Amino acid sequence: MQIEKFFSAVLCLFALVQLLVCCSPSTSDERDGKRPNVLLLLTDDLTFSAVQALGNATVNTPNMDRLVENGTTFSHAYNMGAWSGAVCVASRAMLITGRSLWDAHAYEQNQRDLVDRGEMWSLLMKKAGYRTYMSGKWHIQSDPVLLFDRVKDVRPGMPEDGFNRRKFIEAITSGNMSKMPLGYNRPLGSHDTAWVPWDKRLGGYWEGGVHWSEVLADNTIQFLNEAKADSTPFFMYIAFNAPHYQRQSPKAYVDRYPLDSIPLPKAYMPENPYRSDEIGLQLGQRDESLAPFPRTEFAIKTHLSEYYAIISHLDTQIGRILDALQASGEASHTYIIFTSDHGLAMGNHGLMGKQSLYDHSIRVPFVVVGPDVPKGAVIDANIYLQDAMATALDIGGVKKPDYLAFNSVLPFIRGERTASYYPAVYGGYRTHQRMIRKDGFKLIVYPNLGTSLLFDVNADPHELHDLSQDTSYRERKQALFDGLIDLQTELRDSLDLSAFNL
Repeated sequence: MQIEKFFSAVLCLFALVQLLVCCSPSTSDERDGKRPNVLLLLTDDLTFSAVQALGNATVNTPNMDRLVENGTTFSHAYNMGAWSGAVCVASRAMLITGRSLWDAHAYEQNQRDLVDRGEMWSLLMKKAGYRTYMSGKWHIQSDPVLLFDRVKDVRPGMPEDGFNRRKFIEAITSGNMSKMPLGYNRPLGSHDTAWVPWDKRLGGYWEGGVHWSEVLADNTIQFLNEAKADSTPFFMYIAFNAPHYQRQSPKAYVDRYPLDSIPLPKAYMPENPYRSDEIGLQLGQRDESLAPFPRTEFAIKTHLSEYYAIISHLDTQIGRILDALQASGEASHTYIIFTSDHGLAMGNHGLMGKQSLYDHSIRVPFVVVGPDVPKGAVIDANIYLQDAMATALDIGGVKKPDYLAFNSVLPFIRGERTASYYPAVYGGYRTHQRMIRKDGFKLIVYPNLGTSLLFDVNADPHELHDLSQDTSYRERKQALFDGLIDLQTELRDSLDLSAFNL
């Protein structure tokens, strides 16, 4: 009898273990032993509020909305900053190296050392047995051919031609605005029609005859079709240039957004009171030179129309990729990470670009779709967009390297964690701006001006009401500043703020 009870207990325990194994979330596909695929969809200049499912009723993004509806959204994902006006360079360097801002900067000219040591994101995936593929925008120092098994159609940081850098610099240097390339300082009025987003003769996204977003979708679909015949898991780094300026798309997409349908941004201003050399937003900065000064409502609506048009065109290409993934039979064991390298101002605070530390310029969409990922869920814990690397490694069963400054978001998705890894969010732009965002408040410091801004971002999400001179917030401001100094030490930020008079 005792033996029968013993075996009965063993059988019950075995059944319980089997039940737990079957019902527990896993990043592995237990049915065929294949580890999950990872598909990164990386956009450029897509601010967190430029997706319909994330709150923008004007822009049409049914396929990005599909991702939001079928996955988990992290509503507070940030870029840590940049060491130059090309914010995408720093963002992508952090993303591929796993280093925080200033450590990534230290390696900028020596990324080959990291390649040789096998410490880049794609090389870690490759070592773990993944087929690696890259197509689209790269824009960092290392050669992608050394990092991925297959590389196709690597694009530069921005399209050129009708808005090329040489002509731009000549116009700024000479002060002769008549030399300004077509894509800048526009539109000056309804008569200003020299720049047309669908004119293929202007090159840019149209260079080669087919829009770059369409080429990237074609490349991705080709690889997915091939993946059906291979049991090896894949890691795909798919990097769109869109919706980076110049924002070109077919006329049918631009026609969707007549100017009378475009509302002005909540924080629209004709001019930013602090736009100057001292904060790195001088007139000669390319993003800021796209629209005329002061910003007119007509100019901002025109730029927004073109921004929304290229976003909708991008969305169509993402839809093609999602459909191809489904048709390939790989969708059920593929994790998709959808995000952007940084945000964009587009008329908010009188700015056009990403060279500021307002949320519109540092906050991005971040959505994860995949097996066992809750659908339609929203998590408001602070993350950095560069957490995508740690997340992919976690999905692939790769142990997090000691040098990796960022963290996997899977513990949030699984319900194992609620508190952010980052109690305070850090931001830095060149030596001109510093930021800390903590406990619902944001402090922005302009060291060269001796000025700071304080926002209650819970009550004032558009950052319109500066509280820095309100004496009732003096202690809050000091605590945030002290926290910023601590973050500088932690992140090896060498900018000395000891003389800053808060």
